[in-house]
Amino acid sequence: MIIILYNFKLYKRLLITPEPVPEDSNDYRWKYFKGCLGALDGTYIPVRVPQQDIPRYRNRKGTVSVNVLAVCDHNMNFVFVLSGWEGSAADSRILRDAITRPNGLRVPNGCYYLCDGGYTNCNGFLAPYRGVRYHLKEWDASRKPQNYQEYFNLKHASARNCIERSFGILRARWGILRSNSYYLIKTQNRFILGCCLLHNFIRKHMAVDPLEDEVPELFDDGEQIDGVDENDGFIDPVESSHAWTTRRDNMATEMFANYV
Repeated sequence: MIIILYNFKLYKRLLITPEPVPEDSNDYRWKYFKGCLGALDGTYIPVRVPQQDIPRYRNRKGTVSVNVLAVCDHNMNFVFVLSGWEGSAADSRILRDAITRPNGLRVPNGCYYLCDGGYTNCNGFLAPYRGVRYHLKEWDASRKPQNYQEYFNLKHASARNCIERSFGILRARWGILRSNSYYLIKTQNRFILGCCLLHNFIRKHMAVDPLEDEVPELFDDGEQIDGVDENDGFIDPVESSHAWTTRRDNMATEMFANYV
């Protein structure tokens, strides 16, 4: 615990500043997502809370947990982590809180993160088409994309898988994240953030993370669900917009045209 708490002094140094996908990217996962900074998602981490607080912390799966919002870059390094929301809180609500906090998540105008269908497709956050096959495990050699929406979802899922694998590595490495503990909830939330910081430290100083081979490429924790302030240069509201929907359609059409 001493090591984890000490890492809070290195908070800004250990959290990564993401770089957008460049125009000339040849990365097969990311080359279609120019300007993308990475991916985000929420995950449930089991916790122990007082009896009277259990209803608030019980998530839709029935377990008592916090709903942790995490954001990572293309290389599975954590960019932002918000732990503390009750398990019953909706992902979209937590994201709104994250971007409105004084030291919260910042998305520069013109950039965006990939997110799943549980979030609003809006400026700064690119979600897949709902009602269309999405998860990587739903695709194989015999089930190829039939239209631009399916192809977009396939490419989106392939790139966004980085956050799912980050969660997988995190849980595989830190046993305290796989079961609840007897610490106060404030301390448990600090453990979660501390583990994420140490995750970045390990990946920064190890050429190869041995746990990557232990986390399947198609890792999926099963938690997916089938306007701009120009003054400071960052995206503020999380609201759907026709312009962002059109941008997604244009991206998807171009992708599919290159595919066929």
